[in-house]
Amino acid sequence: MLAALEEPPLRDPHLVYEPKYDGIRAVVEVEPGEGSGGVRIWSRLGNEKTAQFPELVRALDRFRRKLKGPVLLDGEIVALDETGEPTGFQRLQARIHLTGPTGSRGSAPTPVALIAFDVLRDGSEDLRSLPLTARRARLERIIGGFGRGVQQDGALSRDDRFGRGVQQDGAPSRGGLAGGMALRLSQFVPGDGRALYEQAMARGWEGLIAKVSDSPYRSGRRSPDWRKLKIVRRQEFVIGGWTEPRRSRSCFGALLLGVYENAMFQYVGHTGTGFSETELARVENLLRKNETKSCPFATRPKTNERPHWTEPRLVAEIKFTEWTADGKLRNPVYMGLRDDVQPESVHREPDPRRHDISAQHVVEKVLSESSDLVDLLKQLEQIEDSGGDGPVALPHGDQLEVSHLNKIFWPFLKLTKGELMRYYVRMSPFILPAVRDRPLVMRRFPNGVNAEAFYQQRAPEDVPQHVRVEVLPSDTEVPSRLVGGSLKTLLYMTQLAVISQDPWFSRVQSPEFADHVALDLDPMPGVPFSQVLDVARWIHEELEGFGIPNVPKTSGATGLHLYIPLPPATTYETGRLLCQIIATIVAKKHPKAATVTRAVQDRGRKVYVDYLQNIRGKTIATAYSARANEFAGASAPLTWHEIDEGVDPREFTILTLPARVRAVGDLWANLRASPGADLHRILDRSQRM
Repeated sequence: MLAALEEPPLRDPHLVYEPKYDGIRAVVEVEPGEGSGGVRIWSRLGNEKTAQFPELVRALDRFRRKLKGPVLLDGEIVALDETGEPTGFQRLQARIHLTGPTGSRGSAPTPVALIAFDVLRDGSEDLRSLPLTARRARLERIIGGFGRGVQQDGALSRDDRFGRGVQQDGAPSRGGLAGGMALRLSQFVPGDGRALYEQAMARGWEGLIAKVSDSPYRSGRRSPDWRKLKIVRRQEFVIGGWTEPRRSRSCFGALLLGVYENAMFQYVGHTGTGFSETELARVENLLRKNETKSCPFATRPKTNERPHWTEPRLVAEIKFTEWTADGKLRNPVYMGLRDDVQPESVHREPDPRRHDISAQHVVEKVLSESSDLVDLLKQLEQIEDSGGDGPVALPHGDQLEVSHLNKIFWPFLKLTKGELMRYYVRMSPFILPAVRDRPLVMRRFPNGVNAEAFYQQRAPEDVPQHVRVEVLPSDTEVPSRLVGGSLKTLLYMTQLAVISQDPWFSRVQSPEFADHVALDLDPMPGVPFSQVLDVARWIHEELEGFGIPNVPKTSGATGLHLYIPLPPATTYETGRLLCQIIATIVAKKHPKAATVTRAVQDRGRKVYVDYLQNIRGKTIATAYSARANEFAGASAPLTWHEIDEGVDPREFTILTLPARVRAVGDLWANLRASPGADLHRILDRSQRM
């Protein structure tokens, strides 16, 4: 399971906090008994590491004598300094290629420890579906059974549930094996990570990991249930070349670094610092084995010294201060080579603290400090608890009658109409701008998502005061419509059992002109979501090639939506034609995965790229809208980095989305802020093709 790079709050009763250890992620299988072969260690890519850490294997051999059944642990292998405290990844470089108990010249190897933070199997029992807190309790019992040979991250534990003498790793060892215990437990701090954050700042840790306390273990997935809070900017980069050394420098001058963006290898900077003489020689030997005459970067970089090129196969971890305005690394420092990262998976990692900081402040203020909304949430809870019917006082002196808040809308999750209404209160600062001034189509679920629903275009006859209703002159078939933009309208629609918010692409001021258009990626039955992500990436590449801005989001169900902002006074027909061109290009380039075929029976196991939603009066569930499916999905705006890394649409629900917006801000604001696609430029380019 992998963590998302989304800044979590430092106080949250639903989160627990752990240090982000700077080592090698490992899954360790330990069989009970004695003799060799009972311990096996794998990296996150599935490469076996057992022979590279013989000291760790010996320590785990002692541990497994106490086991009653096999266990599968998840943790981090870290190097230890002279005091037994975990130190940086750089000190593991000497251990990565070790196959015996001593170093290459007979010196003692760098001591290491396994810091365990999760358990995936205990005996024959698969624990991954259990909540994190339950898995942690099981891990503590398993590791605690090792008695005095176990250390826990931090100071001496005052809780003897870990066994006598157990310590928390992160402070110097106070006894036991020289250099610190080889098997340890991670720190595990529930609810409030502020003290741990200060500790991380003081000790120069890479950061923290915040984990949802009741979350299951999602193998092979990058999930917002685990979130990284990085303190030092560092990430992996692919080496595409090196430069000649200057003066007395041996081996090479600097590494030329890159990342993959839109399937192209892009140069992002160079570094010549952070190397020992031994490491310079080792890296040079590896570079020359992969040397090539052609530059692997999409654009040949300018260098101060003569460059040499290498196949982009080596991945280096780099520490740096920030990204410059032109997309280059500032003050990069080499930390070591990684053999547990695929080069093609290396992308520019976003800085969550840089992204929409003002939006984050708005989110925190609205979701944590707004007395009006907090009071409204309390009123709704009280009404649901006391029978489900009653008036709620809205901000600015308004009022709305609500009823049946205790009715179950999502039977599988036992979520009520009141829960939906409270979700929309929490998300109102972000969903209201998305629907403001837009006619809305209602699909009503009076008896929940598993019962019969019906569409309603026209506004009801007895609409409460201050709920916006408009008559569109050209809308001859529908006499009046509800129009989005106010909290009262949003909650009134929820009172009518409207689960999703489905606005037009145009506003009542200019109903003939679309503000944006969308490509709806709809997987046919049996198509995995990974294929939907592939098609989204291909569409993104085509749009980027034309210089067309685009913003992705989950549909809230099984698909994805890619929105394209348009310049003012763009007709629906123009926007639809643009979408048809892009959809057709992708379907022709990738006929086994994507289709634009309208007949459902002829689509096969493909992703249908639907461009026909871009017609006046047609609608798609907007960003942050709840959806009427069994998992109470909600439409979540995404970053392209998240799509590249892989996401699970079922992780975005009315229960999880408010916390996500706290972490990443209002990603949908990017659509409103865009000036729109330059249609003249697109036309000129297409004519030259």
